[in-house]
Amino acid sequence: MPINVAFPGARAPTVDRPLMGLTVLLVEDSRFACEAMRLLCLRSGARIRRADSLHNARRHLRVFRPDTVIVDLGLPDGSGIELIVELAQATPRIDILLATSGDPDGAHPAITAGADGFIAKPIARLDEFQAALLAHVPPDRQPGGPRLLPQEVVAPDRLAFRDDLSLAAQLMRSAWPAEREIAYLGQFLGGVARSAGDAPLREAAEALVAARGDKSLGPALARLSALVEERLAEPAPL
Repeated sequence: MPINVAFPGARAPTVDRPLMGLTVLLVEDSRFACEAMRLLCLRSGARIRRADSLHNARRHLRVFRPDTVIVDLGLPDGSGIELIVELAQATPRIDILLATSGDPDGAHPAITAGADGFIAKPIARLDEFQAALLAHVPPDRQPGGPRLLPQEVVAPDRLAFRDDLSLAAQLMRSAWPAEREIAYLGQFLGGVARSAGDAPLREAAEALVAARGDKSLGPALARLSALVEERLAEPAPL
């Protein structure tokens, strides 16, 4: 049986750490996006674990009951919507169930599937992240009194960005990707590029998704692959 390790006995939230005592399971395949979320949780007082696929998320949930689950909608072994439906219908239900995606159109299907809310990526502002979670936290778990909204913006380690690019490069260097792999590559790299502020990479990823089933698929894949290899050839950040 899953065990809730956060309550009772957890430290109470404070003005500076309004999510103190909250445990979060982030289901996210991007190392870069996960690093941003880790920093946001750290600054807010929440504890976080990560699962990079549906399979690993389900394995975590067999032994660990977090207060909050944040599910990316595009995962390597399926749609995050599947997990949202499962968790929304489970008894007992997870206290806070949120979806996240770089595609704002994902909000409606996620809420329809049972998510309590939606976080659009990239999210780097501490006040926006805290507000997104506190909107679903019961009053007795929130810090009392007024507090200043933190204006801090987190900056994930660029090595995590390279890790994501390396994963994508491995997929593209293998045999010609199937249509499902093309869709995954496009959404994965599109989300990573948005989080990293890399407009050319984002545009190339979106072009790949648009080219599925079209004669332009080959050139679109080649263009995206070239951009990924170009970035990996740059000196690693210190």
